[in-house]
Amino acid sequence: MNTTSPRARATRVAVVTGGSRGIGRAVSRELARDGLAVVVNYAQDAAAAEETVAAVTADGGRAIAVQGDVADEKAMATLFDRAEQEFGGVDVVVSSAGRLSLSPIADLDLTVLDAVYRTNIRGTFVVAQQAARRLRDGGSFVGFSTSVVGTQFPGYGAYAASKGAVEVMTLILARELRGRDITVNTVAPGPTATDLFLRDKTDDEVDRLAKTPPLQRLGTPEDIARVVTFLAGPQGHWVNGQVLRANGGLV
Repeated sequence: MNTTSPRARATRVAVVTGGSRGIGRAVSRELARDGLAVVVNYAQDAAAAEETVAAVTADGGRAIAVQGDVADEKAMATLFDRAEQEFGGVDVVVSSAGRLSLSPIADLDLTVLDAVYRTNIRGTFVVAQQAARRLRDGGSFVGFSTSVVGTQFPGYGAYAASKGAVEVMTLILARELRGRDITVNTVAPGPTATDLFLRDKTDDEVDRLAKTPPLQRLGTPEDIARVVTFLAGPQGHWVNGQVLRANGGLV
């Protein structure tokens, strides 16, 4: 006699924003390896998103790519609609889309500040709002911050401030979802070898940052993806309302 419940047999489904490259791509692949169907959201680069989908399917997983600006509530509602239409529901939401701009506070163009905040604060809020409405009971939401909120390196004022807002949302949303067995956590990577991180840095700057953590290397997208899949899976389900700094020991 098969005693497995219909819910246990159902395919779990993940929505990953910013899933076309870097950490988002690695998260999409790791979740698919754990058996989840993945909806890969991207802003503009359709070819990169399709590369992520191809990588997932090559590993034997299921994925589709869906375009949409994370700060546009109508686009995100459509994204979640597609997830429900294609795969039946949503169990995991990973909000990894982000924008980085480095500048001293005194010199930052305020239009750049607005763009960073639009993606990192409004975008995370819009995605979290959809997650709160759409996640099936027992699901997980994983946001993204940065370890620079703690290290407070010069030049990161706008970026760190925007990610500080994400950290504040984390426990609040976890408490608002009380009674639904849904976890809400945020991952705050340290220096990680992605295009976003490496852009506009000299080799000396990259080498210096790589030697800063006690483990004396840059993180990889896969390092961060494994933390996300832990939080999104049954092994990490007792972790809730937390900001996890995945940074190799960086303060």
